[in-house]
Amino acid sequence: MVPRMSDLRVIKKYPNRRLYDTEISRYITLEEVRQLVLQNVRFRVEDKRTRDDITRSILLQVISEQEEGGDPIFSTELLTFIIRFYGDPMQTSISRYLELSVQLFLQQQATFADQLRQRLGQAQQPLHALKDLAERQVPIWRLVRKEFLKNLSKTKKLNPLSRSDDEPGQPG
Repeated sequence: MVPRMSDLRVIKKYPNRRLYDTEISRYITLEEVRQLVLQNVRFRVEDKRTRDDITRSILLQVISEQEEGGDPIFSTELLTFIIRFYGDPMQTSISRYLELSVQLFLQQQATFADQLRQRLGQAQQPLHALKDLAERQVPIWRLVRKEFLKNLSKTKKLNPLSRSDDEPGQPG
């Protein structure tokens, strides 16, 4: 019986900034790290000297590289909003909100694609089928927004120095 390899692939980052994939015994690039992500390969990047987990840092580098070329996902406005949440009592909530929103988006995208394939195959009027599907997605996004606003109002109650929407510039 062949011994089973760990489910978690280890990549070591050396002081010379190179990434060494221990599974294939060679150095890899950030593009190859991106390919691992696209292939749903579970991995951990660790600092060779300290053995600290630096996976987030490497993934941020991959994102930065992707944002520099082609069509970026993050607009200046979105990045500004995200930066403003660092240190804010809502920081944890916004992180979880973004995770759930992306998960919901991916689920809805898959469902929409399946329904679209089915409907367009059967529909006499494809545009009516598309309108129907879009209208069914609206309540889900309203629910996500409602949950976010509920968490926001809880945070405002916990933070007495937050500003009231009715009185700009005045303590709430």
